[in-house]
Amino acid sequence: MIPSSLSPTETPNERYSAIDTYATSDMVAAFIDDQNRAIDAVRGAADDLARAIDAAVPRIAAGGRLIYAGAGTSGRLGLLDSVELLPTFSWESERAIALLAGGKEAVYKAVEGAEDSRELGERDLAGLSPTKLDVVLVVAASGTTPYALGALAAAKLAGALTIGFANNANTPVILSSDIGITLATGSEVISGSTRLKAGTAQKIALNTFSSSLMVRLNKVYGNLMVDVKPTNAKLIRRCVNLTVLAAAVDERVARQALEESDYHVKTAIVMIRRAVDAKSARALLARFDGSVRRALAEA
Repeated sequence: MIPSSLSPTETPNERYSAIDTYATSDMVAAFIDDQNRAIDAVRGAADDLARAIDAAVPRIAAGGRLIYAGAGTSGRLGLLDSVELLPTFSWESERAIALLAGGKEAVYKAVEGAEDSRELGERDLAGLSPTKLDVVLVVAASGTTPYALGALAAAKLAGALTIGFANNANTPVILSSDIGITLATGSEVISGSTRLKAGTAQKIALNTFSSSLMVRLNKVYGNLMVDVKPTNAKLIRRCVNLTVLAAAVDERVARQALEESDYHVKTAIVMIRRAVDAKSARALLARFDGSVRRALAEA
């Protein structure tokens, strides 16, 4: 008998009640097929995601920070999203901060009791001196994690925009946030293992949120990641390719413009397309809030 108190993410999935008897190929198929629910769950939250992005843009554009808070898998997914913004969009690390219950040690192993402390979540978030310009993303599959709720309370006290992500509807993380995003993935192939499709849905939702935010902040031209930070050989090569594509020039011209602009792709594109030097290109971009499209359209 299934206890009535179980949340959807904890309720055993009767479809896979005998998965321990499956042939390996059938087991693999079951895990893969069940992930489709993650996509459906994010699609069902699309309107709320769009609202959250539109609400976040003016605060972040005015100098606010993205602050992620969570425990376990949810916290690690927030951390992953935050650290990838620097190389992808040249987003300053101090403006994408992740709080994980248990701190750095919890990246590699569980820190017993950390996620159960509301006070720890409040203290960690308050320690960042949040402001009304900040956007705090609170992620918790259950929607009830004490650490996440503590961080949420501290963020609300500071007047920050709070966006809650949870895989169960009508839970405290959803109801207490300014914008709640329910990713209704339901029960897992392995009961309660929310590192499965619940985690996949969180990853998709966070990717969608942060990537869309960066598009709105002029970090993308067309669909090209023109604010990439070239921190390694692969990314340097990518800068060349992006400049070739966006400026419609050969590699030699692209490299010359990149060398003159400290490998800033946006500047190189404007230099080539507007036939100006790096200083003038930077001035144009600054005039139009970093928008390559608007800088190129200026007569």
